[in-house]
Amino acid sequence: MTAELVRGQNHPLTQVRLEIRISAGSPVVAAATLGDEHGTVPGAAWVVHPGAPALPGVEVPRQAAADHRLAIDLDALQDTVHRVDVLLALPGGGRGPVRFGAVAAPFVAVTGLDGTEVATYTLTGLDAERAVVALELYRRQGAWKVRAVGQGYADGLAALLTDRGLPEAHRLAAEIEEAVAQGLARAIPAPAPGATDTERAPRPNGPATDGGSPAAHGAGAPPHTTTPGPAEPHGTSEPGPRPVDGTTRPARAASGAAAHFTADAALPGAAGASSTTGPVDYTHPRRRSAAPPPPPPTAPAAPAGQPRQPVAGDATGWSMDERLYNQVWGMFEDLARATAAYRSAVDFADTRREKELDQALSDPRSRIGGQSDAAREAARARHAELVGQAREVLDRDLAQLRAEADVVEPALPPAYARWDNPVWHGYRVPMEFPMALRVGDLHLPESDPLRIPMLLRLPLERGLWIDSGRPRSLDGSFTDSHALRRLAVETAVAMAARLLAVHPAGEFTVHVVDPAGSAAQPLEPLTRSGALTGPPATGAAGVADVLAGLTERVDLLHMAVRGGAADALPPGFDTSQQLLLINDFPHGFDERAVTRLRYLADEGPAVGVHLLMVADREDSAGYGPLLDPLWRSLLRLTPVPDDHLADPWIGHAWTYEPAVVPPGSQILGQVLPQVAAARTNSL
Repeated sequence: MTAELVRGQNHPLTQVRLEIRISAGSPVVAAATLGDEHGTVPGAAWVVHPGAPALPGVEVPRQAAADHRLAIDLDALQDTVHRVDVLLALPGGGRGPVRFGAVAAPFVAVTGLDGTEVATYTLTGLDAERAVVALELYRRQGAWKVRAVGQGYADGLAALLTDRGLPEAHRLAAEIEEAVAQGLARAIPAPAPGATDTERAPRPNGPATDGGSPAAHGAGAPPHTTTPGPAEPHGTSEPGPRPVDGTTRPARAASGAAAHFTADAALPGAAGASSTTGPVDYTHPRRRSAAPPPPPPTAPAAPAGQPRQPVAGDATGWSMDERLYNQVWGMFEDLARATAAYRSAVDFADTRREKELDQALSDPRSRIGGQSDAAREAARARHAELVGQAREVLDRDLAQLRAEADVVEPALPPAYARWDNPVWHGYRVPMEFPMALRVGDLHLPESDPLRIPMLLRLPLERGLWIDSGRPRSLDGSFTDSHALRRLAVETAVAMAARLLAVHPAGEFTVHVVDPAGSAAQPLEPLTRSGALTGPPATGAAGVADVLAGLTERVDLLHMAVRGGAADALPPGFDTSQQLLLINDFPHGFDERAVTRLRYLADEGPAVGVHLLMVADREDSAGYGPLLDPLWRSLLRLTPVPDDHLADPWIGHAWTYEPAVVPPGSQILGQVLPQVAAARTNSL
């Protein structure tokens, strides 16, 4: 039984040969310090880091990556070592985010050599920290234990090492940064010469090396790698200036990882491009063996020199759903790379034009006889030619992606499909749990009208926040705050309905809190169909009752899991996933209710209790910074198209469009009664 640790909690270790697997929403540096019986780190020789990646009993990766595997052999440690601290730090040098609060919470798992998880810990609540002590393995009375630490340092790795008593902390931190920089430089392969549009990267089935496997711990599991994209994808080329004559195109490697976005509007385009860290691990997150290769193409071979016709499910995976999931994120990666290459080419053309104009005007002789005018025209012509070539390559890539989208979209299962997809008209309550959920669409200005589904892995590891504030739209036309709040509730209802519809009968339960009863009409599809187990809770008393019940549930499940007594739950205990939909927060919430809500946001996802909030952050400004960790822990979405999602792979500001029910559609009235009837029959 896996122990899901919270900060300060410890757990005994019964194995001596271990792996520590780290998944983060952005490339991080992994290191470890060895301490004596007093916890003191005697010197730099007791620090394992990318520049000195191995000491007896401990080995760490040589470079920054979003996924790491650290090898630990407790029996091989020197007798004087009584403590091993696992450290994480954000790399310097302008590569990626500057604080942990801007990325998804890192996830750390202690596993046996067979992959069985012994203990896990999600480092929540980080903000301005650049370095953090994640775990502590310590020897006590001859036995080893692991403790969740989560102690962060805003001043980075140097401050962390200084706190360990190392007098040469700043020098050592600089050495680590230099080793990481060299590792990143070595890890960037040049694009393959002569690669054509139809070539795709090989899709390996085996596990990746350190830094190479995507985060695979559910939806938010963070993520990943580093060339253009959002979803912990591992690309094969970097997005810098490159030829725009159409001879090369970054190859696709469809990712099986979950999407990780910087979803706070204060961080548009938060992360810049960085370097590739390794191949993709295509193993299923819940399986321990390699996934099968993609099925052979069913479309006829394309004529020579023409791209092959797209096929739905043309990706690796155990099932069609998994292959479609990987294909969708492969399409996302292709769009991110193509757009990054186009923008880079345009920037290069702009820079070249400015340089040529400066050179022409710097020579006084060129100003005589109209030579300067000719130089300007020549520079502008070359600029237009370069931009035109770049746009031609982008248009060709977009045409190929649009053709693939036209094939993939109709083949998507309900969990991935738009509400106007015909698959919903043949809906039947599923027998199996879904792999992921469509929460909307993503696109970039250069690629309009191409839309890529935004899929989140299930079960959710982060709560969702539908922002009912900041009434605006991309064209500035949406300014009615009351209409925006109603649209936000309708968006949340559509998302809750989708979650109910894509789970097996009785395996997903939705609770609604509407303190003022202001959302009665938008909530009607849920209440009228009988899909809810009870009416929406209203008033402060209703809020308190629902939060108390869910808090008790989370406490009980955590105690059962930590105590290894999951089979000792009370008879008739509802083991289904739970979703709490809250409207108009913080109305009706007192301080006790707010404290319980924060607890549910932090501890609920690990035991199947999730949040879906409809709220305006400014409405809770009276709480001050108390609620900042809550907002950071949620994935912010909007009820109107908005370019607030920044991917940590390239830094594109993606425009998000919610997955709402089309106006006038009766699809919820067809689907939700089936969900309610199936739940009743399952009782």
